[in-house]
This record gives sequence, C-alpha cells and structure tokens, in this order.
Amino acid sequence: MSACTHTRTDDVAEPADDRRPHGPPPGKRRFRIAGADLSASIAVFLIALPLSLGIALATGAPLQAGLVAAAVGGLVAGRFGGAPLQVSGPAAGLTVVTADLIQQFGWRTTCAITICAGLAQLGLGALRVARSALAVSPAIVHGMLAGIGITIAVAQVHIMLGGTPHSSVLDNLRELPAQLARVHPAAFGISVLTIALILLWPRIPGRAGQLARKAPAPLIAVAGTTAVAAVAGLTLPKVDLPSWKSHALAGLPEGPVLALVAAVLTTTLVCSVQSLLGAVAVDKLTAGRSDDTNPPRRADLDRELFGQGLSNVTSGALGGLPVAGVAVRSTANVSAGAVGRNSTMLHGAWIAVAAFALVAAIELIPLASLAALVMAVGIRMVSINHIRTVTRHREVLVYCVTTLGVVLLGVLEGVALGIAVAVGVALHRLTRTRITHEEHDGTHRVHVRGQLTFLAVPRLTRALHHVPHKADTIVELDGSFMDHAAYETLQNWQDGHTSHGGRVTLTGRSGGRIAEPASAAHSCCRPWTAWRNHSCHESTEVARSGQSLADGISSFQRNTAPLVRSELARLAREGQQPSQLFLTCADSRLVTSMITSSGPGDLFVVRNVGNLVPLPGSENGDDSVAAAIEYAVEVLKVESITVCGHSGCGAMQALLSSPAEGGQTPLRRWLRHGRPSLERMADKGQAWARIAGRAPADAAEQLCLTNVVQQLEHLRQHDSVRRGVADGRLTLHGMYFHVGEAQAYLLTDTEQLFDRVAAGSSAPETPADLRRSPV
Repeated sequence: MSACTHTRTDDVAEPADDRRPHGPPPGKRRFRIAGADLSASIAVFLIALPLSLGIALATGAPLQAGLVAAAVGGLVAGRFGGAPLQVSGPAAGLTVVTADLIQQFGWRTTCAITICAGLAQLGLGALRVARSALAVSPAIVHGMLAGIGITIAVAQVHIMLGGTPHSSVLDNLRELPAQLARVHPAAFGISVLTIALILLWPRIPGRAGQLARKAPAPLIAVAGTTAVAAVAGLTLPKVDLPSWKSHALAGLPEGPVLALVAAVLTTTLVCSVQSLLGAVAVDKLTAGRSDDTNPPRRADLDRELFGQGLSNVTSGALGGLPVAGVAVRSTANVSAGAVGRNSTMLHGAWIAVAAFALVAAIELIPLASLAALVMAVGIRMVSINHIRTVTRHREVLVYCVTTLGVVLLGVLEGVALGIAVAVGVALHRLTRTRITHEEHDGTHRVHVRGQLTFLAVPRLTRALHHVPHKADTIVELDGSFMDHAAYETLQNWQDGHTSHGGRVTLTGRSGGRIAEPASAAHSCCRPWTAWRNHSCHESTEVARSGQSLADGISSFQRNTAPLVRSELARLAREGQQPSQLFLTCADSRLVTSMITSSGPGDLFVVRNVGNLVPLPGSENGDDSVAAAIEYAVEVLKVESITVCGHSGCGAMQALLSSPAEGGQTPLRRWLRHGRPSLERMADKGQAWARIAGRAPADAAEQLCLTNVVQQLEHLRQHDSVRRGVADGRLTLHGMYFHVGEAQAYLLTDTEQLFDRVAAGSSAPETPADLRRSPV
C-alpha cells in the first residue's frame, strides 16, 4: 500500500436520527405565517390550478376530482408530511394508472382503490421502509415516467384535434389518421396557441422577460387561450364543473379480487416512489441555500410516506384523484423562497377557495387548452437528461424495456419488466469479472477487470496464490466496484506478501474507499505536486527539490496510461465527439476534468484570462475564441456551452483596480472585453447576483459572478450560437467554482442566482434540471 493517507469529508457519517422536527421546539407556540410563505403559496397556486384540471381531464375523472386532490395534497400532506417544502397533489405520473382504473372499475371504485393505497402507505410508513423504495433503479423510474409521458401525449392529441381519446396507445395511434381527417379547426387553433405560449413565455428577452416570468407559463397559456376563445366567440367543448351536490364519492370496491389487489399495489408503488424521490430532490434544493445558523434538515421519508398515505385516504374519501409529490410545484415553492410548510398548506387552501368561488371563470376554459397543457407536460417527462444519464451508466436496455412495457402493457407490467431486466443486467455484470495472472521480467501482474465482489473472491485467491514470496507484484484493478469481502481478501494478501519481503503496487484503486469508482480521488491525484506535499509522507524530499516535467510524464506512463490506453485508442480511431464546449479561465487552480468528473473526449475546452468571450467584430477582438466557438458548434455539434468563472480571479481583480483607459500591453487590451461586465455590475448594484442564497462576499466575487452572465450574453451574439439556440439543439449554462470551498455553483433560469450543486449524487439535480421533471 502507498503511504498516502487521504481524508474525505464526504465519508463523514450522517446523523443517526434524520427525523428532526421542522419548526420551533416544543412548548408554547404562536401561529405565524412568514411573508415568504404567503407569496410562495400564491405562486404555486397559480401553477397548480390549471394543471390539476388538465390532469383530471386526461384521466377521464370528474374535473372537480383534480381540485379536491390538489387541495387535500396541500392541506393534509403539507401538514403531516416529512418534507415541508414538497408540494403534493394530482401528478402526471399517476395519469395513466388512474385512467386505467377508471376505465376498468369506474370512478367510485377508483376512489376506494385510492383509499386502500393510502392505507398501504400508512402501513409502510409505520414499518419505516421508506428509504428502501429509493433502491429502485433510476433507469426504471425514468423509464416508467417516460412511458407514462408518451401515453399521455398520444391521448391528448385527439382532444386537441376536437375528438375523444381511446383506451390504449395503439388504439390512439391507429385512429389518429381518421381523427386528422375530421379535425376541429377551433380546438386545433386553441391547442397550438396554448403550446406556443408555454414555449415562448419563458423566452421573452430583457427586463420585460424578467417581469413576465414571474407569472407561470401554464397559467398564462390557459388564461390567454380562454380569453381568445371568449372574445372570438369560438364554439368548442369547455370545462364543465357539475354541482358539488352531485359530486361522486367513494363506494365499495367492485371487481375481481386479484385485479383490485394489483390496482392497489400499482397505485401505492407509483405514488410512493414519486413522492420519496421528489422529497430527496427538494432536499438538494434546500441544502444549497442553508447557512451555519440555519443548517439543512433532511426530509423524514417515513413521515413523508405517512403524510402521503393520509392524504390519499382523505382524497379518495372526498372523491379526489390519487395524490403524490409533484416536482415542478415543489421547485416553484422553493424558488419562491418558502421557508416552511405553511406555504404548501396555504396553496391547498387557495385551491379549495377557487373550487367554490371561481367556478364561473373555470368553466370558460376550453378543454383543448388543458389537453395541450397536459400534452406538453407528457412530452417533458421524456427527459433528454435522463436518457443521457442512463446511457452513461449503460442502463439503456433497462430504460427502454420499462418505457415500452408501460406504453404497450401498462405501468405495473412495465415496471415489473424493468426490474427483471435490471436484475439480469446486474447479475450479468457481476459474473463478467476477469482475473488474469502473468509474469514478465520477474514482475508478476494480476489484472482484475470488472466488478470485484464476493463471487470473484475464489478466482482472485487462486490468481494471488500463483505469486511467489518476495516477488514484485502489480495488481491492476480495472473496475468500478469492490465489496467488503474482496477488499479484505486483497488487503490480507497484501499484508502477508509485504511481511515476507515482497513489494505490491496497486493501480486503479490504491487504498481508495470500498465500493468507490476506480477513478476516485487517490488514483487521480498522483501527478498533483501540492496534493502529494500535503498528503504523502514518502514525497517530502521530492517536493522539496521540485517535481520535474519528466517525473510527471513518467508517472502518467506508469500509472495512468494503462488505464486510459484503450479509451484513447478508441477516440483516435473514431475522432472526438465532445458533448460540451467548456469555456473557462486559464487559472491553474481550475482543473476542468476534476470539477466536472469528465474524461478524454468529453469536453472541448477553451481557456483564457478571465473566461472572456469577445463580441463578434469587436475592437481588438480575438478570432481564436470565435474560431473555437464556431468549430465546436458547427463542426463538432456540441449540445451545450458552459461559461465557468471562479473565485479569486486575477483578471476580475485587475478590472476593478485598473484605470478605464491607458496602457497598451497585451493584457490590458485583452481585459477590455471584460469592461461590459464591470458596467453591468455598476448598473445592477452590488447585491444583484446571489450565490446559494447569500450575497457575494465582496466586489471581486460580485464581478466574477456578473462576468459569467455577461459573457453568456456575448456568446449569444455569435452567429453559430444564435442559430443553435434558436433551433433548440444548443443550450447555454453558467457556472461558478469557489476554489477555497471546492464547491461548484450553477446559474439558474433567473440569471441572478447561482445555486450549489450538492454532493452525494452521481447526477445532481439543479433547479433548472428539476424544472424539466414531470409535473
């Protein structure tokens, strides 16, 4: 083993009790509603009202059922759940399940099934098994949501064309040509206008766009099309809310027992998994805005499951749709600044008031508008980010099987198929471990390729047994996982071999944490002189004399080249196909591959002093940056461009301290491209940008943040970028890396808030990511 010792802060154990109550300590309490909760509740209400009606329409349930579920989800789940900032209500992920139940059993029995599913959730919460639900593969969850999204979208097309949807995806596709032949012009026009408003409203540029985005796009789309239909006097189907006196409540379940049991299990599974994953995602959002005086508190998942069960029992008893945590509404709640569960509960109260007081206004809404809104939601459930993630983790087969199973067979059948394929893939990977032993010039080499688990321990022991005492040995671990049994076997053999005078060199995982990727910190940090100085006892003399370039190259050839040679050979044959242009500062402390966990062929990197993007045709322009942008977008076809600034940027400090004019050195001429950032900061004020809920530490950090936003504006002026963004094939991102904290922050959609990317997840969800999650 190497003498290096590394202390990882993310290995610190979590608190044993994650069920800390949210709110003030027990004792005398005074009811108080924070202003932030009040404003957040109104913002969420404006999003939830049209979506609740649209989801009820998509399921074929009474439209009041969507309002009942939204009100109950806010009041009951908000009060008794374990994730105070998560907003619950009718979710798009439950649409297909509920529609099948209504068609098979009728509405009153569906309400009874909702009650039984809620009782099952109460039981699971009492058994404290909530965290076990998170063991479901994300590929299965994302595949299930994608299948549901496809089913929703195909069904809503018929309503948008003025017709009636059929019971299955295949029937809807089969009848689509006939429906196109008898399209209803008014319904189709309203649908197109709804989708246009949903897409274009968030893209309004400038200060007017910032003000406009305070009103949610779903509300604007539905309200706008309703106004157009009323003014134009269009004749088309509209929302029909029957009298509450005739509202159907739950009845005794009727139907085959096995079918009813399967229905309850399906509803319980989908509601629980979606709610628990949503609670974890909300935790990531709130962790980024916490400080030392207000430490982040994780959601109590068992309590959340209890609250969801209680809300489903209540919703079913009152004739409402099934309830689950809703990602988009939860994100809106957090983004609006909610601080407690009062915002969630107030949103439910506003829904209840609207259900009685705004009946006349609601009944003006065209059904085609709601159908278009729900279809847009369904399409967004097929997330490109999720597909990229499962592709990167080689779980495309699980994702595709689950999606097709949900589309063609149903939710329960599709999930069951996905689980079966996931188990088969896992077993296949575990049994593919290859262990070889060879000897060359007196050095023995044991090569392990694949997952090193207890199943491979007998073969590993046999290979190590062939190594003679006192022999020089290299053990190459070419895999992404090592369980405890394999680790102990390798550790014990190494201790015994070295005690007899032998030498052992481990490559790929030299003392790394058990079950950690082979590319973890230890193996990656070997060429870093500063890291070695602080962490390795054996490198003291080398550090004092300075590590030469030849030493670094030699270390690469010895330790890293064997691990990356096959991948670089593939890239040499196929050429580079990076997915992202990464434009950042030349600062030596900014290691792009480290902070993005990327490897060869992933990033097309452009670095310069101050991460500046000169405007096209600007005075003293630099065609090298423009050429790199054009090459990345037009030739390499990158899908995104990231502008990354960092703390303590010398270029920004020079901008703050240098005179407006004077000096014709190359550096001063180059820094003129950063003057618009300085002017933008002066116009906006010192507190313009926020970083993880706090103001910038000083003017230098403020300028570093402002510069990222300004360079994104410059980037949009380049012809190739403008065309790519307009075509929807290119996205732009802003990023800020705090060197001292080793913490990355991503620019949110508001263009004034940099939010922390939380640790502990292989694919962290930023606020912008979560906004693309299913409603």
